[in-house]
Amino acid sequence: MAGTTNDRFRPRPTDDAVFGPERAPSSAEPTYGGALSFMRRRYSRDLTGVDVAIWGIPFDCAVSNRSGARFGPQAVRRASVIPEGDPHYPFGFDVFETLNVVDYGDCSYDYARSWEIQGCIEAQASDIVRSGATLVTVGGDHSITWPLLKVHAAQHGPLALVHFDAHQDTWGGADPTRVDHGSCIVQAVGAGAIDPARSIQIGIRTHAPDDCGIKILHGEAVHDFGVKGVVQSILDRVGNAPCYITFDIDCLDPAFAPGTGTPVSGGLSSREAMMILRRLGALDIRGCDMVEVAPAYDHADITAIAGATVVQTYLGLLAEKKRGC
Repeated sequence: MAGTTNDRFRPRPTDDAVFGPERAPSSAEPTYGGALSFMRRRYSRDLTGVDVAIWGIPFDCAVSNRSGARFGPQAVRRASVIPEGDPHYPFGFDVFETLNVVDYGDCSYDYARSWEIQGCIEAQASDIVRSGATLVTVGGDHSITWPLLKVHAAQHGPLALVHFDAHQDTWGGADPTRVDHGSCIVQAVGAGAIDPARSIQIGIRTHAPDDCGIKILHGEAVHDFGVKGVVQSILDRVGNAPCYITFDIDCLDPAFAPGTGTPVSGGLSSREAMMILRRLGALDIRGCDMVEVAPAYDHADITAIAGATVVQTYLGLLAEKKRGC
């Protein structure tokens, strides 16, 4: 008889990344199924009315040790669905009720023309940033941060940099043609894209030939200062300047992030890093990235989960800012 079909036997909405509404709250899909996007956000290249675009750059041809970060965006998207359907911790609300977020997909480039890849990143990132959406990028190795900083500085002027890493990334001089995950910061300083006097690096556990005038909190200092001390150091250094946050996952100790190209012992715990990030809401964040997740060296998605949580925390900070918290 017509009208007797029980609603509980009808298909539940699935594959929100493709078929979901243009703007939707957190997804209720099973974490182990469905088309994957970052936190089930709809894939879209239409940035009209969009607050945040999540963008992947699957590039790792500039590493000095272990490759594999080209698979980072895939792994982070997969890990990002685990907490979906719940209020977003530790913010306590659904950030997607405040922010219109899309997954913009991945950067397009020809792997056989490696000398053109940074130009591809710069051109495509420019389209996103000029739209007015905040660009949150998932790498890929850390060389991608140089063209991203160039684009953001062209839009906003010289930026304060908040840089979480085991390495200073100031090797090789300021040669703008160098494609190296250990040179992105010195290149940005040399080009005037970042203001060293307002910039800070957290968790450094290696020695580079030049600090470029950037304040450094070494791994041991993070432990000595504690979360509150580190947060205050960041806020004091950056002040009200427009800033960019870059998070190399090897800032975390290998116990918490084994899946990365250049792991260094003595790093931050996942909890320390997330507690620090969570308290940076007063910053004027204009863009951010998370890089160097290499899932081939991961165990049980530990590193991918940490990377996804970094990006989720960025979204929470941006949502609180829009809410006026």
